[in-house]
Amino acid sequence: MRFSGRLICAAIGNAAMLAPVVVQAEVRLPHLLSDHAVLQREAPIHIWGNSDLGETVTVRFHDQTRTATADDLGKWSLWLMPEKAGGPYTLTVAGSSTVTVSDILVGDVWLASGQSNMEMPLDGFPNSAVLKNGAEEIAHATLPTVRLLSVERKPSAFPMNDVSTTWTECNPETAAKFSAVAYFFGREINQKEKVPVGLIDTTWGGTPVESWISLMGISADASLMPLFRSRALFARDLADTPAIMAKEKRESDAAVAVGKPSPEPHWHPNPASWEPAALFNGMIAPETQYTIKGVIWYQGEANSDPERAPLYARSFPALIADWRRDWAQGNFPFLYVQISNFYSPEEDWGAVRDAQRRTLSVANTAMAVTLDIGTKDNVHPPDKQTVGARLALAARATVYGERGFEYSGPLFREATTEGSAMRVWFDHAESGLNSTRAPAGFEIAGKDGKFVPATAKIDGSTVVVEAAGVSHPQVVRYGWASWTDANLFNKEKLPASTFASH
Repeated sequence: MRFSGRLICAAIGNAAMLAPVVVQAEVRLPHLLSDHAVLQREAPIHIWGNSDLGETVTVRFHDQTRTATADDLGKWSLWLMPEKAGGPYTLTVAGSSTVTVSDILVGDVWLASGQSNMEMPLDGFPNSAVLKNGAEEIAHATLPTVRLLSVERKPSAFPMNDVSTTWTECNPETAAKFSAVAYFFGREINQKEKVPVGLIDTTWGGTPVESWISLMGISADASLMPLFRSRALFARDLADTPAIMAKEKRESDAAVAVGKPSPEPHWHPNPASWEPAALFNGMIAPETQYTIKGVIWYQGEANSDPERAPLYARSFPALIADWRRDWAQGNFPFLYVQISNFYSPEEDWGAVRDAQRRTLSVANTAMAVTLDIGTKDNVHPPDKQTVGARLALAARATVYGERGFEYSGPLFREATTEGSAMRVWFDHAESGLNSTRAPAGFEIAGKDGKFVPATAKIDGSTVVVEAAGVSHPQVVRYGWASWTDANLFNKEKLPASTFASH
């Protein structure tokens, strides 16, 4: 009998699958547990890795010794008792081989995520955005008790269990390429709280919120299904992208050839980075095994188009719940930045800002408002120092329990009707309100729902708003336009948030 080569190969392959396979596996730790790491203080510390099947590994750290046994996939995991801030220490894991990790500090670990305004590094974006006083900030970026971990930009179709990068010390070379907002936040916490700080930078510019939520998180809420419609609309013309880009290049070349300015190039994001759950899988899931103090987040611009903006009030809280569920550390602090001030009239920045304000109803959250530091013609404001400082101010008050200072700008409480005017009441305005000139950025609407510009005057810790032609006002809103002249502050010079009273 003659056998074909294909049948012989299949038989050999099947026999190989049935034969016992002996694999020598050295003890391995994930990249997250590397030299220069920061482990979270005053919380159970998770240590995990891989080794031979069924092997017992011994973990030694500071004054603790624990053992674990690898399962039938070679995975092992254990928890160390909470440690106080300190170090540097050495972590040793011994089995068939020994792994030693050095220069480990115990302090607070903060994960920074979002799109380009969180991603923007100290050395800025080439030909696009420059950090205020960037060269000086980089030159002074040697912080021995601050450590940095930059996660590779990597979408995935399924949740990954490790990253490809390791911790580094904070110095001018490493800080230059690190998130500026996260750096300024971490620097302030390090200096004010006198503890080591570990910062994990897992960001990707121009990405929507749904890319950062797991599929389990999206599927848990039927009202989030329109996210997949948004994805379908985005993907509909992707096959034509090469032809579209070629057309844009021809138009640019033709303009330059006759001495005219080249048309503004269209932005073509990486399609994989817009896939629902793709960035959660590749860039968040690996860190969910690592004990953290909390999260700082700056995102929303990519969800400001009319298709996505109305859903942000549900998708953003869903992300927070999703991450807390996956970390299984309870309601850890989630601090975030309200998107800033930028001229983009075809998009609904007001709806996104207001959705972010409303998300403060979620437990253990705080928001940094940045309306006053935006730039009209650049979506990346240069003043990231103020952003980091306001996040740190919120952390100091809500996470670290410091007292004696205000940490938030005025937040809408309620609006009451007084004849043809509306009076707006605020929280975080007990010491009074002020503005750089006459209060601006207010609009009111009657029963027809049509908003018109309104005049406003400050009355203690409230604002009285009215407009000619609106005799029976029903709704008031503030700072709604993408680029707004809103200028209301409290006495501590912290700006008021965008809001709508309905």
